[in-house]
Amino acid sequence: MTDSASNTLPATIDTLISAGWIIPIRPAQTVLKNHSIAIHNGEIVAILPTEQALQRFDAQYGIDLPQHVLCPGLINAHGHAAMSLFRGMADDTPLQQWLEQHIWPAEGQWVDEEFVRDGTQLAVAEMLRSGTTTFSDMYFFPNVVAKVASDAGMRAQITFPVFNFPTIWGQDPDDYIRKGLAVRDDFKHSDLVNVVFGPHAPYTVSDEALQKVAMLAAELDINIHIHVHETQKEVDDEVAQLGQRPLARLNALGVLSPKTQLVHMTALNADDIELVKQSGAHVIHCPQSNMKLASGFCPVQTLQAEGINVALGTDGAASNNSLDMFAELQTAALLAKVATGDASALGDWQALEAATLNGAKAMSLEHKLGSLEVGKQADIIAIDFSQLEQQPIYQPVSQLVYTACAQHVTHSWINGQQVMADRQLAHLDIREIKAKAQQWRDKITSPKH
Repeated sequence: MTDSASNTLPATIDTLISAGWIIPIRPAQTVLKNHSIAIHNGEIVAILPTEQALQRFDAQYGIDLPQHVLCPGLINAHGHAAMSLFRGMADDTPLQQWLEQHIWPAEGQWVDEEFVRDGTQLAVAEMLRSGTTTFSDMYFFPNVVAKVASDAGMRAQITFPVFNFPTIWGQDPDDYIRKGLAVRDDFKHSDLVNVVFGPHAPYTVSDEALQKVAMLAAELDINIHIHVHETQKEVDDEVAQLGQRPLARLNALGVLSPKTQLVHMTALNADDIELVKQSGAHVIHCPQSNMKLASGFCPVQTLQAEGINVALGTDGAASNNSLDMFAELQTAALLAKVATGDASALGDWQALEAATLNGAKAMSLEHKLGSLEVGKQADIIAIDFSQLEQQPIYQPVSQLVYTACAQHVTHSWINGQQVMADRQLAHLDIREIKAKAQQWRDKITSPKH
């Protein structure tokens, strides 16, 4: 792979990263050995053999990683970052009980701007150290989440919540939408933050509010991110109450489109899948959270066979309990095999694409992210392949998917800027973040509360 305009490339560039292997995602199923990535003004300007790169470019910063693999930064397409402060609070509990008896009461008591700031910093640090460079977040005080991500140099899709009832962040659908669009205005010039609609779920948002979200999203040409068909009970309850399945209702209200991200999707029939296919909507698969809460599993193999884009998310750390996208893509690959009885289901390349390019597609960012190609933003991670537990190396992609890799991510760049070097974060103080997390634990578990 080389650039198509080599005669116009600057001799002086910002950064040159050389590595033992590069997995660019596009072209598909390509592994480049002993290649380099040239970066200038935040973009990839060339990918070529290291020997040629050293002759062509004078880099202000160069790094040689002969025992590392470079690949696109992972994209965590669904989560609730601040809920990292509830990690492990109510494990081994069914979903409704988990929500109604543990999480919702805790949120009502503890969640404020300070909680969201500290919890989001904890989550962002964890994600960066495990290879994620872009995340989607749905939570209260999205203005705070957006600022934390921006300050950390991390890319984020901020999905502001919409509910039919009052919460700590809003009073009614109009209030949520007004506040959310104000956050979007505040970050409209950001290179890192993209603010979109996040109606919570069909069972928490009315027809009128969903129609308004659909109308505004179409007018503003922005995405919609929504939990849907998370459990069979959710589907059965809506059929009993309204006489139709949630996806059919969303379709009738105009919510389904190529700009829609459907999260979880565990309880699907053939009609549901056909609706998603015809609408061009995307599915966000959260296998570990769904398994832990016994919610079911998303039929990834069937969806992909129908041409439906499937991306991956971790969900929140309160129900996962980690934000490790390498663990998530490994789980997705293994679950697809056991669910179908087909050992070839969601193979290693497909799993890696689900955690990179498919996430970019779901967020309408595939022109910028998800693969290492000339002209795209330089969102890159480096994974150390020199460790004992990774030997021997036959296929680098198989190694990424089926061998624990998060703790071996050593460097990352977002928009061409280095945000981690030798596992040290550039903009976040890990010691301070850990201390705040422990302070929240002590406060939440204090007997006087």
